[in-house]
Amino acid sequence: MAGQGGSSAGGRGVVISDNWPGYSLDLFTYPQHYYGDLEYVLIPHGIIVDRTERLAKDIMQDIGDNDIVVLCVLKGGYKFCADLVEHIKNLSRNSERFISMKVDFVRLKSYHNDQSMQEMQIVGGDDLSKLTGKNVLIVEDIVGTGRTMKVLLNSIEKYKPKMIKVASLLVKRTSRPDGYRPDYYGFEIPDLFVVGYALDYNEHFRDLNHICVINDHGKAKYRV
Repeated sequence: MAGQGGSSAGGRGVVISDNWPGYSLDLFTYPQHYYGDLEYVLIPHGIIVDRTERLAKDIMQDIGDNDIVVLCVLKGGYKFCADLVEHIKNLSRNSERFISMKVDFVRLKSYHNDQSMQEMQIVGGDDLSKLTGKNVLIVEDIVGTGRTMKVLLNSIEKYKPKMIKVASLLVKRTSRPDGYRPDYYGFEIPDLFVVGYALDYNEHFRDLNHICVINDHGKAKYRV
């Protein structure tokens, strides 16, 4: 990605520039039922895997001496979370620092079609009181304005955890940035509606391994 005006490892994540043309869909395999619904591949699956492994290493170096409660944000975060936790476990196995992890799940509802709704709902977070005094790692698929994450962070902070860190696979450059950045992120991407690697559009595209940009035909086809 780098040698073509595409991306650089700026700050703590790979930055994909606005003029990055992506990869032709013809270069990769992807489910046939999505033929005609996608513009291009933004991030191929292999690059996601390699970057996730590096994030696991960074997290391990920073907080590897602690017992951690991993709070996976469903549904989009489940694939990234599973892969990240697996990488951390593998690193932990081969290291003197053993990290003990428990994974819990929470759902935030904020999207209808491709529009972000004003109201955020936290679903399944009834037992957040168990996070008191714990080291919490929130794992999310994508952070846009950061508003959703702030709602979740405020909810968790009421229970006085020892530490909260946030890992997000993607950070989206939006027109309304409010300065929020996760502690760890894989890629900073342009303000595009992306699908794949468990990121969905109305429950479709979760079975797509690459992160792709959906086209207008795809949006119309799966609109609810």
